[in-house]
Amino acid sequence: LISYAYGFKNPTVTSTISGTYASSDKITSTTSSTPETFTDKYQLTILQNLYDAGFNELEIERSKVLYNNEVIQFKIILQNLILDAIEGYLTVVNYEKSLEANKKNYDSVLKGFEETKTRFDLGSATLYDFQEAQASFATVSTNLFASEKNYEISKKSFQRIVGLNAINLEDIFTLMPTVAWTSDGPKDPKELNDILSDKKINNEAIHIHSLDKFPCLTDYVVPEGVRIADSHRVRLGAYLGEGTTVMHEGFINFNAGTLGKSMVEGRISQGVIVGEGSDLGGSSSTMGTLSGGNETLISVGQDCLLGANSGLGIPLGDRCVVEAGLYITAGTKVEMIKSNSKVEEVKASELSYKDDLLFIRNSLTGAVQCKPNPKTVNLNEELHSNN
Repeated sequence: LISYAYGFKNPTVTSTISGTYASSDKITSTTSSTPETFTDKYQLTILQNLYDAGFNELEIERSKVLYNNEVIQFKIILQNLILDAIEGYLTVVNYEKSLEANKKNYDSVLKGFEETKTRFDLGSATLYDFQEAQASFATVSTNLFASEKNYEISKKSFQRIVGLNAINLEDIFTLMPTVAWTSDGPKDPKELNDILSDKKINNEAIHIHSLDKFPCLTDYVVPEGVRIADSHRVRLGAYLGEGTTVMHEGFINFNAGTLGKSMVEGRISQGVIVGEGSDLGGSSSTMGTLSGGNETLISVGQDCLLGANSGLGIPLGDRCVVEAGLYITAGTKVEMIKSNSKVEEVKASELSYKDDLLFIRNSLTGAVQCKPNPKTVNLNEELHSNN
């Protein structure tokens, strides 16, 4: 379109070449000859509209604007597609983990129901005990059915977005080369010294942002409705739900992110999903699966709080709180306080995906304790309006 518009402004050039050829025989008493003559003629014509009232200039500028608009629209569509794909993938993973938790809960409640039924048949359990166990079993059966359907629906939704089955992106790390991400675009690290020398000779500037397998997210995608204090701490491949705020200490790795309005002042490691309304306090940590031997994908439910300098090595349910400075791993021994007179020691992994829990460390004994969480986590609306 731009080239077409320029065609009306540029001069029109035409040229012609013509020629004539003639020969005739001449005979005299002593000689004979055949002289030849060749005549050529060239013509070059240049036509230029000297005055067009600026119409052609306007057409050129208009064409440039239309072209730039098309480029912008293409980038918007591409970014939305990438974000939809990442959100779809994270939703599949979230429902998959929820299904696993509901299966474990179902098996546990089923076992308790069968034991209660046996005791009821033997006369050692009351009718109320049996009916309560029966109601609990009916609830977990319904939850398991809903989880199965949500998981199937999420996979079908993901297929409609990208035309593929949901896949695990963990192994992508081993396939990615290390790249020098610079102000002049991505470069091969092996060529970097030569590039730096050339830049210095020509008195040109170049800034090397990182030597890494992934660039920062905002060099390629800018999620809608988020706030990122330091964009270099969010890797490409992260997903940020609308309303997310990432402060200077916050970090989000690839194949990880938030599903809605969240406050991130800690580290969201690879594979970790944070539910809407949750708050990761300053320098808090979530355990990833790239190193350290952890094979369990960690997730944080909705409306949870990880206190400053805390750490998480188990999947949390909704409305859970981890005290500041407390790091919980799967093997951590936890005193489960069910009442003032009833305390049960369990491994932290047994509390995975459980809702409404408060994890603290007893300041006198040093024991890690867990009890029902009576409070709710409410984010500051002014910090997440992002207007």
